[in-house]
Amino acid sequence: MAKKRGANEGTIFQRKDGRWCGILSLGWENCKRKRKSFYGPTEANVQDQMTKAKNDVRLGFPASVERQTVKEFLDRWLEESVKPSVRPLTHQQYSQHVRLYLGPVLGRHRLSKLRPQHVQAFVNFMLKKQVAPKVSRKKSKSAKSATPPTPRTLSPRTVQLSLAILRHALDQAAKWNLVGSNVAKLVDSPRLKRHETKPLTPDEARTFLAAINGKRWNAAYLIALTLGLREGELLGLRWQDVDLDGRTLTVNQTVQRIRSETEGEGSSLEFCEPKTNRSRRTLSLSDAVIAAIKAHRVSQNKARLAAGSEWHDDGLIFTTSIGTPIEKSNLFRDFKRILKNAKLPSIRFHDLRHSTASLLLAQGVHPRAIMELLGHSRIGVTMDTYAHVMPAMMSDVADKMDAILAG
Repeated sequence: MAKKRGANEGTIFQRKDGRWCGILSLGWENCKRKRKSFYGPTEANVQDQMTKAKNDVRLGFPASVERQTVKEFLDRWLEESVKPSVRPLTHQQYSQHVRLYLGPVLGRHRLSKLRPQHVQAFVNFMLKKQVAPKVSRKKSKSAKSATPPTPRTLSPRTVQLSLAILRHALDQAAKWNLVGSNVAKLVDSPRLKRHETKPLTPDEARTFLAAINGKRWNAAYLIALTLGLREGELLGLRWQDVDLDGRTLTVNQTVQRIRSETEGEGSSLEFCEPKTNRSRRTLSLSDAVIAAIKAHRVSQNKARLAAGSEWHDDGLIFTTSIGTPIEKSNLFRDFKRILKNAKLPSIRFHDLRHSTASLLLAQGVHPRAIMELLGHSRIGVTMDTYAHVMPAMMSDVADKMDAILAG
C-alpha cells in the first residue's frame, strides 16, 4: 500500500518482493509529465534517493544524475564553479588536468559509484604512466629527423595536483548532494621529494648586485631580490603602483600567459588578480631600490621616444622596447646569462624570492614580517618553506640567552 505524502513529495510503497519503490514527478518536458522511479531495500534508502533527485533538479542538474559520469560532472564543475571564482591560469591548469589525466582514466565511471579503489588505481596508474618529454618548438623543428626522445614518467607532483583537483571537485559534488562523501580524501597523496631551494648566500648576493649594475633590468632584479616579488607580480608592476615620495610599492596585479579557449588561436599575456588576498600588499622601498627605479624610468622614457607611435602604453614599469609586457622566458634567459658571466650558481628566477627570505631570516628578521613581505597566506607556509634557515637562528637565540644570563 502506498504511503500518503505531501504535494510534490512523490509516492513510496513496498513491493511484493519486499523491496521499496518510490515514484517522483520531476515536472514537464515536451508536454509530457516526467516521472522517475527509485528502488531500495528500505523506505529510508528510497527517501534519500528521492530527496537527492529533487535537489539535483533544483540545482539545474539532469534528473538522471545517478547516471552522470565523472567526466560530465568535472566539465560542468569547471565551467560553473571553477571558472567564475579563480584566476584564468588556475582554471586553465585545472582544465588541463581534467583533459589529460582525470577524464581519460576516471571519466567513464558513474559519479555516484566512484569508490576509493578507483581513485587509488588512478594514482598508481598515473605514477607509472609514460608520457612524451617536453620539447621546445626550436628543438622540435631542428630534431625532426633525429631519434625520438625517451618517454618519461609523470612526476609525483603532477599526480598529487590531479588528486588535489579531484578532491576539490568532489567536495563541491558533496555540497550539491551528488555524492554521499568525498572518496578522493580516503586516498593518500603520492610522497614528494622536496625541491631543494638554492638561495644566494650573502657573498653571492653582493656578487649578483655588482653583476646587474648598469644592466637593462637592474631595477627588476633588485626588486626581486630585496622584496621577494613573484615573477608575474614583478612584470605586472605599473607606475601607478609605485609611490617614490612615500617610498612604497603596491602589488595589485600579475602578468600571466593564458592559452586561448578557441582552438588554434594560441595564447596571450593577460593581467590577472594576485595569487591570494595576502598577495595584494604594500611594501616599503629602500634607497637603493628607489634610485634604481628612477634610473629605469629615465631609460624607459628614452625607449618611448625612440618607439614613437609604436609604443603600447599599458603603464607598466618593465616592458619591451615598444612598451608591451615582457615574456617571462626572455627575462629568464637574461637572468641566466648574468649568473653565468658572474660565475654564480645556476638557480631559478624564483630562487631570488627564496634568497630574500633566507637573507632576512639569517639577519634575525621575524618570520611574521617575512610572511607579510612575501605575501604568504599563512605563517606556516613561511616556516615550512624556510625551515632550513632556522637552525642558524636558533644558535643565535642560544648565544643571546647566554649573553643575558651572563649580564
